[in-house]
Amino acid sequence: MKFNDNFLWGGATAANQCEGGYNEDGRGLANVDVCPTGKDRSAVITGNLKMYDFDDDHFYPAKVAIDMYHNFRDDIKLFAEMGFKVYRMSIAWSRIFPNGDEETPNEKGLAFYDEIFNECKKYGIEPLVTICHFDCPMYLIKNYGGWRNRKMIGFYEKLCRTVFERYKGKVKYWITFNEINMILHAPFMGAGICFEEGENREKIKYQAAHHELVASAIATKIAREIDKDYKVGCMFAAGSAYPYSCNPKDVWEATKVDRESYFFIDVQARGKYPNYALKEMERKGITPVMEADDIDILRKYTVDFIAFSYYNSRCVRTDNSDDVAEGNLFASAKNPYLSYSQWGWPIDPLGLRITLNHIYDRYEKPLFIVENGLGVKDEINENGEIEDDYRIDYLREHIKAMRDAVNLDGVDLIGYTTWGPIDLVSAGSGEMEKRYGFIYVDRDNEGKGTLERRRKKSFYWYKKVIESNGSDLD
Repeated sequence: MKFNDNFLWGGATAANQCEGGYNEDGRGLANVDVCPTGKDRSAVITGNLKMYDFDDDHFYPAKVAIDMYHNFRDDIKLFAEMGFKVYRMSIAWSRIFPNGDEETPNEKGLAFYDEIFNECKKYGIEPLVTICHFDCPMYLIKNYGGWRNRKMIGFYEKLCRTVFERYKGKVKYWITFNEINMILHAPFMGAGICFEEGENREKIKYQAAHHELVASAIATKIAREIDKDYKVGCMFAAGSAYPYSCNPKDVWEATKVDRESYFFIDVQARGKYPNYALKEMERKGITPVMEADDIDILRKYTVDFIAFSYYNSRCVRTDNSDDVAEGNLFASAKNPYLSYSQWGWPIDPLGLRITLNHIYDRYEKPLFIVENGLGVKDEINENGEIEDDYRIDYLREHIKAMRDAVNLDGVDLIGYTTWGPIDLVSAGSGEMEKRYGFIYVDRDNEGKGTLERRRKKSFYWYKKVIESNGSDLD
């Protein structure tokens, strides 16, 4: 069994986790720049600790990251050596509009992405571009409050129109927002929101979510007006929730956990707020304020495909057990049938097949797996090699599950991009030692290292997987 001949194999990065160059060529400061490593990171990304600039007490990994800003040609050449068909990347909003509300874009920022797309084209690599990957200009946060403010829709619309027009003919696939459901779990990172004392936080998060959902629909509308060949997708952090037991309370709670994430995609793929969400928001008094034409915009401009990240499934129990597992900013009950990564994340390849089927059955739209990978502390042996068989084993089993979903279950899958093909800064922890890549980058958690790139054993394995279109996984 293998995949369609046009299946898109590749890898995924985010500008804020790999580019660096935070103050070069006119780029403005962004929320992700001021997220430090260490004990305060969680408080910052959840909006519980305001950090609007740098201080001397913290280390800010996004300032340099892995310096792809100056090394992108060499990095894309390595991607091409593996045989990438697609490279998922993101645009740094503050590189195009440094403050976010300018009338005209920063030409040097636009030219930088022109160079990246030209480099991809040279090797026959299709760019898959996320317009907003946990990225918001700090000026818009300080002066408008981030996505809690409806004016953000207009600023985002200008960004979309600018990049859609500029990169017509260079980019085909677009994603409007990365892991849009992360607004509920990391609102500063996901939507530039910092909370004041006494605020109804849930109401603010769902109001911000509504603004992003409307902005996504408007972006889809603009894309189709500019280029009929554009394909626009939504994206969420996925992973089906299992009930811990057959206790109906566990089953119902797991259903609610799934709905919390599916809510966003229900709107973007089906074009309307689902009844279960409307009822819950009404009960809690958190129904978003909407303008007269919002419902019509959401209905008319649904997405072409659904992208998602999958790192792990989730497990839900209602008996107040403190046996908890971590995972992609979601804590859940520990599943006794699974093994766990060094960071305590469940490893569940079959869960990917389950998740693919759940999403496809629900929406019947083409799917795109745009993040999947294993974060591990890699070691360089005495021969200067990284023998990362654990990463190969992880990816092999997930690709097998993906292959079964396509061949046995009939899921319509566009492509697969691992997270991340090159070591980069972890979004959740800010660490470099939590490595996902096929390519090792010499940099540590404190920012020390030469930034030298080095191929791991998995580099050659993934090259073989792509060459065989997924049929050779040994």
